[in-house]
Amino acid sequence: MEKLKPKLFSVMKTYSAGQFVKDLISGIIVAIIALPLSIALAIASGATPEMGILTAIFGGFVIAFLGGSRVQIAGPTAAFATIVAGIIASKGYEGLFYATIIAGLILILMGLFRFGSLIKYIPYTITTGFTAGIAVTIAIGQLKDFLGLTYPPGDPIIETIDKVKAVVVNIDTFNWQALVIGLVSMAILIIFQKFLPKVPGSLVAVIVSVLLVIIFKMNVNTIGDLYEITSGFPTPKIQPFSFATIRSVIPDAFTIAILAAIESLLSCVVADSMINSKHRSNMELVAQGFGNMASAIFGGIPATGAIARTAANIKNGGRTPIAGMVHAVVLLMVLVFLMPVAKFIPMPTIAAILIMVAYNMSGWKEIKGLLKTAPKSDILVLVVTFTLTVVFDLVVAIEVGMVLSCILFMKRMSDVTNVEGWKYIDDNNDTETDADSLDLREVPKNTLVYELSGPLFFGAAEKIMQISIDDKHNCLVLRMRSVNAIDATAMRNLEKIREKCEEKKITLVLSHVNEQPMNVMKKSGFFEKVGEANFCAHIDAALERAKSFDTKTEEK
Repeated sequence: MEKLKPKLFSVMKTYSAGQFVKDLISGIIVAIIALPLSIALAIASGATPEMGILTAIFGGFVIAFLGGSRVQIAGPTAAFATIVAGIIASKGYEGLFYATIIAGLILILMGLFRFGSLIKYIPYTITTGFTAGIAVTIAIGQLKDFLGLTYPPGDPIIETIDKVKAVVVNIDTFNWQALVIGLVSMAILIIFQKFLPKVPGSLVAVIVSVLLVIIFKMNVNTIGDLYEITSGFPTPKIQPFSFATIRSVIPDAFTIAILAAIESLLSCVVADSMINSKHRSNMELVAQGFGNMASAIFGGIPATGAIARTAANIKNGGRTPIAGMVHAVVLLMVLVFLMPVAKFIPMPTIAAILIMVAYNMSGWKEIKGLLKTAPKSDILVLVVTFTLTVVFDLVVAIEVGMVLSCILFMKRMSDVTNVEGWKYIDDNNDTETDADSLDLREVPKNTLVYELSGPLFFGAAEKIMQISIDDKHNCLVLRMRSVNAIDATAMRNLEKIREKCEEKKITLVLSHVNEQPMNVMKKSGFFEKVGEANFCAHIDAALERAKSFDTKTEEK
């Protein structure tokens, strides 16, 4: 059973001064990247700029200290923006405080009761759909500041459809100077992301846009025009107790907890693949719980693992939780000594940063691939989840997406279930022989053989990643005679196995692929990448094919 032990306590046993230097440098770089993002994401959430930094400081430090990942960087993320904005608008900061505290408790319980592995039962199409939906809602929400529009005073506009209407109605208030700053910022972000990915483009965009506004005295709203900027060492901000408020935010708390669990564990999985490590999912959930509670107590918003910042940490040499803790400490110093400078940041620049965040998180390439290659039922779940996220909200999208996935799952099961009589080699022989048995077969020394059994759907797709590939073998045979059906999530994991084999120069051979999986493989392009010659009708043919790659045997 997986340990409930923070990774920090494990890695410190072999920690070195050299690794500390790498973690220190990486933590400082990630803090520079996180600074403008934290401010932008807080504003997108309807909160104050410093609340985003407080989230990265306290949520980020606690999650790094207690987390189940070696390299996770936590803080405010775009996924929470619309949820937090809705809570603040309807229930105020008091409601957000208790929603985040309760979400933290839920996450801790999820970890203690070993729910970390249950996240795999949320299909890839649902996570892709709602992530893209959130990206669209964030981008639409930035049109006001990007175009410099002015809205009449009144209640804040929360719903995405209402935001679109407001843009159309108030388009006559367009400010060309704001658009210029927005376009310049966007150009800087695109150029640095494409050609200088190691340089924090968002920080460069902030500096350039501030100088342009000051030098040319441009009529553009800045953070200081809309928000009161405060600095100083943060202190706990406990909201007054209200049973009515607590009861009203329980659904919001569950939404925050589920989303935090999904986002953080997805980030951990991505990080694992980058550093060839294995995170502790249940410990990560416990850390997320304590991190969110710490963030709320010190005046922050919900926090979770940030995939982009975690990847930046890895690329800059961070390999232990020390890097995440350094990132939090650096941001604390910025908050205490430099926060008033943030009042000069133009709002169109913040909008440009958030539009780029939305673009990067949208996963449009994955969606394009799924629309072309996935089974129609998976495409339906993806489109429905995406649409409901944009038109309604994330809770409705996930609920409907899960129900729809389960219904389609049951339909697939009924479609692929068959009852057939046994077939024997020789009906006149009293001994019943299984022609497909591996008994008495000789497996070449260069070959690994794995047998996949049962339908490969999102609930079981993770098992594919348990296939172990090493440098001692140059051929991997996947026996699939008992796989009746496969979906997009499992197909994605098979593609990962193929990529690993290609990287290690191992030939992938598949035996006895049934009709439905074969159709999905051909539609996705997997069949073409593996090569027709490496699809064998029977295990004997697959082993014979594998034997032809046994160069060591031939040399002997």
